[in-house]
Amino acid sequence: MQHVFVYGTLRAGEINDISVAAARYGIAPPTLIGRTSVRGRLFDFGDYPGMVVDASAAPVVGDVYEIDDALVAVLDEIEEVYPGVDGLFLVRETRVEVDGAPMQCRFYPVARESVKGLPEIRGGDWIAHRQCR
Repeated sequence: MQHVFVYGTLRAGEINDISVAAARYGIAPPTLIGRTSVRGRLFDFGDYPGMVVDASAAPVVGDVYEIDDALVAVLDEIEEVYPGVDGLFLVRETRVEVDGAPMQCRFYPVARESVKGLPEIRGGDWIAHRQCR
């Protein structure tokens, strides 16, 4: 088991809902640990967001799940992360706190150079942004 921080389409109710993805492959459902944030800048790619990590930026809102190790390969496929291949999304680790409990999480930011010319999502919340468009 491990933890993952999701900030975009992997969040509950979104097009790549992490629980739906697990069910589609017969993997144990992820357990929602809670809501938290990671400092960064969120950008609108149209159908999905991309986050650039930036310790001096505002918080980007997301959810932390405990997931079965088998779900990692599914999430990597959704985010098109493949070993030895440079893509849009990166795999990184971040330390977050959920209700005062620190934990290490896997997450999927984008490379800084990939957001050039894209609109920034002020407020750092993909769902709120998408609902207001």
